[in-house]
Amino acid sequence: MVIGGGILGLAVAWELTRRGTDVTVLEKEDHWAAHQTGHNSNVVHAGLYYKPGSFKARMSTAGNRSIVDFARLYGVPVEVCGKLVVATSDDELPALQVLADRAEANGVPAKLISPSEARAYEPEVSCVGALRVESTGIIDFPAVCAALVRLLDETGADLRLSTPALAIRSTDRGVEVATGDDVIRADALVNCAGLQSDRVARLAGLTPSARIVPFRGEYYELKPERRNLVRGLIYPVPNASLPFLGVHLTRMLDGSVHAGPNAVLALSREGYGWGDISAKDLAEVARFPGLWRLARKYAYPTGLDEVRRSFSKKRFAKSLARLVPAVQPEDIVRHGSGVRAQALLPNGALVDDFLIETAPHQVHVLNAPSPAATSALEIAKHVADQVA
Repeated sequence: MVIGGGILGLAVAWELTRRGTDVTVLEKEDHWAAHQTGHNSNVVHAGLYYKPGSFKARMSTAGNRSIVDFARLYGVPVEVCGKLVVATSDDELPALQVLADRAEANGVPAKLISPSEARAYEPEVSCVGALRVESTGIIDFPAVCAALVRLLDETGADLRLSTPALAIRSTDRGVEVATGDDVIRADALVNCAGLQSDRVARLAGLTPSARIVPFRGEYYELKPERRNLVRGLIYPVPNASLPFLGVHLTRMLDGSVHAGPNAVLALSREGYGWGDISAKDLAEVARFPGLWRLARKYAYPTGLDEVRRSFSKKRFAKSLARLVPAVQPEDIVRHGSGVRAQALLPNGALVDDFLIETAPHQVHVLNAPSPAATSALEIAKHVADQVA
């Protein structure tokens, strides 16, 4: 049994069916890909950011190939367009070199290029140096989920929407899951519940090593008449101490150009706006010492700057103008948001890698933010091995 109907849960279900296992998938919402999968930037990541040898490095580089192959095989829109990571000042050049070295260590096709070479790709970009990454792409991740659902339907998988897991009990032979209308028995449980993954783990009797803390990322997009400012994907050199890549510009499959996201603490596990507030979620986060230790480290000035940018179009546009100076506040309009399920340790450390914990008859995916969508088919193979 798989709990969670995002791209990872569906990919795990499909991998298990390919291995001859009968699978039930439970999704509490009334449609698939309702949360992280359906609210991200739809970028197929190359794998250059991640520590060599880590789960993220290995699974994103392999996933970059497998998700593109899957899309092409099953008619999902995808384009391997490449991207630029740009240093906008001399003090960012050492970090750009570190990225280039990491790309080489991870087997990612990338090369350092000059400002004039960068402008051949992106005429409006401003930089003192850039890294060209060829294997980055754009895809429709919800369409990947729709394809996986079709494949699972064809195999006879039991796919249940609007079916939350309300109670979980371990037995000698497996697990029992109460959904309100039914009690479902299975040989094994796989938790791919994303924003609710630590709660599902606790429901199943596990004491997870990390707690999910939700961070909302807000997006703008360029107005149609200003889309010509960006041809592909333009990213800043990221802050190595943070799990977020910084606001960037992304040309989507339909030609629109998305800008963002920023990163602010969400006031609900599934809070896509400042007005989405859950007293239960806030109380739980407030009681968690890891959040306060994280806040002492990042609240000022980093966290404060992110909040200010959330409320100020002018500040958001200024961040984009570091990459493309022609972008002005009047060129952008708001375009939705997503919530990242970030695992946090009690000592305040952000969990940097994918985190998967097991118990008898149970596998729990407790940290799978970006690049999990890119890596979904590879994570699914690893999880299926754990189930076996």
